[in-house]
Amino acid sequence: MIHYRKILELQDEGISLRGISASTGNSRQKVTEILTIAKKKGLECPLEEEMTDQWIEEFLYPEKTLEGSGRQPLNFDHIHKELAKPNVTLSLLHYEYESECRSNHRIPYSYRSFVRHYSKYANKHKATLRIRRKPGEIMEVDWAGSTSSIIDRDTGESIKAYIFVATLPCSQISYAEATLSMDLSSWITAHNRAYEYFGGSTQIVVPDNLKASVTKHTTSELVLNPTYREMADYYSTVVMPARVRAPKDKPSVEGAVGIISTWIIGALRNERCFSLDELNKEVWKKLEEFNYRPFTRKEGCRMSAFEEEEKFALSPLPSMPYKMSQWKTAKVRPDYHISTESMFYSVPYEYINQQVELKVSDDLVEIFFNHMRVASHKRLYGKFGQLSTVRDHMPDNHRLYMDQTPDAAIEWAEGIGPATLKVVQYIMDTTSVEKQAIQSIFSLKKSERRYTKYEIERACKMITSMTKRPTVKSVQALLKSNKKSDAEQELKRNIEISETNYGFTRGASYYGGKDK
Repeated sequence: MIHYRKILELQDEGISLRGISASTGNSRQKVTEILTIAKKKGLECPLEEEMTDQWIEEFLYPEKTLEGSGRQPLNFDHIHKELAKPNVTLSLLHYEYESECRSNHRIPYSYRSFVRHYSKYANKHKATLRIRRKPGEIMEVDWAGSTSSIIDRDTGESIKAYIFVATLPCSQISYAEATLSMDLSSWITAHNRAYEYFGGSTQIVVPDNLKASVTKHTTSELVLNPTYREMADYYSTVVMPARVRAPKDKPSVEGAVGIISTWIIGALRNERCFSLDELNKEVWKKLEEFNYRPFTRKEGCRMSAFEEEEKFALSPLPSMPYKMSQWKTAKVRPDYHISTESMFYSVPYEYINQQVELKVSDDLVEIFFNHMRVASHKRLYGKFGQLSTVRDHMPDNHRLYMDQTPDAAIEWAEGIGPATLKVVQYIMDTTSVEKQAIQSIFSLKKSERRYTKYEIERACKMITSMTKRPTVKSVQALLKSNKKSDAEQELKRNIEISETNYGFTRGASYYGGKDK
């Protein structure tokens, strides 16, 4: 056995290569090789007691013990990188390794030895062991059992603040945030900020069975909170809640909660914060200290492990964070409106008395029937009882009634011509009951079904030249008269054209007779 420990200690004392070689009985070339590899791998004095010559040899030459058995050596860096890829497992890599050994006529390691050697390598040289977790695969979330507090400026009262914790098991990096409630809004907002802190989303989210995340969870059925499910879909992730009373399903966040309770909540016990923003600034300072604390048994820290071995595997975030919405149910009223928060929104009248789902966000109300959106409205704020009604949602008779307004009458007349507008304004000004005037004008509007705009304008122009008191009936009579007159003139014109083109007669002289 080469005296690795002695070589490193003599080099640390400043002994020359010649002196180290003479003292240990190894060639200067071998001593130089050992010192170069040790420097490259960051092995420096002072050495810990557990770092024996055998430990140092395995650390500097991990492949040496494997090659001595006559088996195909393992490429640990390749294995570690491949395990980071989706759907790649150690069993798959062992199968590929075994096939390669057979093609090279070398003896492969068994699967058990393959896993053991990789585990030893990853524990010594890497921050993460990918047998347990893949990078970017899971984010575990929970509320800390202990609480913090803020001080009310006016009353001096202490107000509870709850700590949300999210952990990525692969690198063990965590995110923490204080909220004043554990309701759905706080839960969703904390998730948004956790994703923003990590710079990406994971494939799976593992929460506890809170009401904010799970509506029902049994061995045969899982029903997620609709808003939480929608948030997961927005970030292209899957929610897999821990089993009821099974904290082992999310051990990383359970462990992080305990540590954060000490290093954040406990560390801030003497701080006096007067707002949630102040408290979160202090929480995030302690969080940075926590994530940058060096590992006790490995090189690096949680943040460096995340940056080097997990961040690349996170899915990119959407351009905007998820905007929370609430899901409710309502029954469509006989007036084809639904009610939410004392505001009324229309639905197509065909859905009267049907049960529908509402998706209510800060600026939009969407209505679904059998998972199909049937209506959407801008959300109403302010005075209770406001209505948002879409014209196309009304039955035909309601739509016709709603269209019969003075403004609609004037707008129609302007579209026909100045003479029509003059008649309409006269009728509205001289009729004592507005509703009667509107009905009269819209009966004239129906004339568009039989007459062109030109014909209506011409009739109105003629009637205003005949009398200063035009009526709708007189205009309608003139339309009918003009139509008849136009038809007669058209018929006469057609006859004249026919006679001009074809109305010639051969005289008697043509047939040998005499014209009289």
